[in-house]
Amino acid sequence: MIETPPLVDQYCHGLLRTELGLGTFEAQLSAPAGPPAPGTTFFDTQTGFAVRRWCPPLLGLEPHCAPARYLARRRELGAAETGRRLLRGSGVAARLVDTGEPGDLTGPKELALAGDADALELVRLEPLAEQVADTSGTVAAFLANLAEAVHHAAAGAVAFTCGPDAGYPAALAHCPDPPGPGEVRGAAGRWLAQRTAGGAVRDPVLLRHLLWSAVATGLPLQLHTGGGEPGRRAEQADPALLADFVRATEGAGSRLVLLGGYPYHRRTARLAAAFPHVHADLGAALAQSGARAPAVLAELLEIVPFGKLLFSSGGRRLPELHAVGALAFREALGRVLGGWVGEGAWSRRDAERVAAMVAAGNARRVYRLDERP
Repeated sequence: MIETPPLVDQYCHGLLRTELGLGTFEAQLSAPAGPPAPGTTFFDTQTGFAVRRWCPPLLGLEPHCAPARYLARRRELGAAETGRRLLRGSGVAARLVDTGEPGDLTGPKELALAGDADALELVRLEPLAEQVADTSGTVAAFLANLAEAVHHAAAGAVAFTCGPDAGYPAALAHCPDPPGPGEVRGAAGRWLAQRTAGGAVRDPVLLRHLLWSAVATGLPLQLHTGGGEPGRRAEQADPALLADFVRATEGAGSRLVLLGGYPYHRRTARLAAAFPHVHADLGAALAQSGARAPAVLAELLEIVPFGKLLFSSGGRRLPELHAVGALAFREALGRVLGGWVGEGAWSRRDAERVAAMVAAGNARRVYRLDERP
């Protein structure tokens, strides 16, 4: 096997604090658009099989044990202890946590304590704008308060991120440049007049304004690509739609990190190869592809420069998804690079150097983690 250092998980979410029953747990294994097929469960997926492979040994059970036995052990240990064991067994040294996910989820400090690893905040742009809107009475106040909120967030966050269902690639496909002040005021006025408290940002002009406000801070900006969200057409999240925005931000001082990309991950890799400020990962796609994870990762490695590829689990709500994302990535990377070593295409020294870059070194450089106090 190819040795890798402790991982830096550059994109994940907090964990549910509540105990979960069978149906509730299964529903969290993926992002389903509906119920499972009759007579099956969501354990009957690549993610479900990966959970049964990797997670039982971390809870003191044999691999591939029956779902009912696994969930019984989970209840026996309790949510807190289960989370602690799974997070600590994943081999992650640092996590960057998107704190904009709705629900009663653990924050970075709780994840750090449970996982015995660093945890830093990723500020999601849409909830930031929505919180400002709830306390701003006029368009002028909203825009002034939003600028202040972005500036304040940049002082403490490690990067900005955005929601996977906001539709940024489609919003940027034809209008990648910063919107003008009048355009922003008009869009803000329409949104504020129509929304109720808690209403989400979906206006393309406001989405562009949020992205360019984040770019102006100089912090890295993460963008979701690919078709992982239910009810969303995958082609609307094709990373190729971001090409003009990528060109427009070149030289602006902010690094772009394209999250996911599957099933268009080769296009994500091409953008990372073509532009010096663009980086990429596969996110939850490796956990979702299960036994096929090495093949999916190898397709990305065919194109992306090795200094541009970062690891993320995309783990959300369940500690199992954090653990599977990390363990499946480590195995897939080891199998791909180890195969190249075995074939004589690479030396072991080079393979371990690249593995260290992808597992942790690239993320530490992009997010300047070693420069933080």
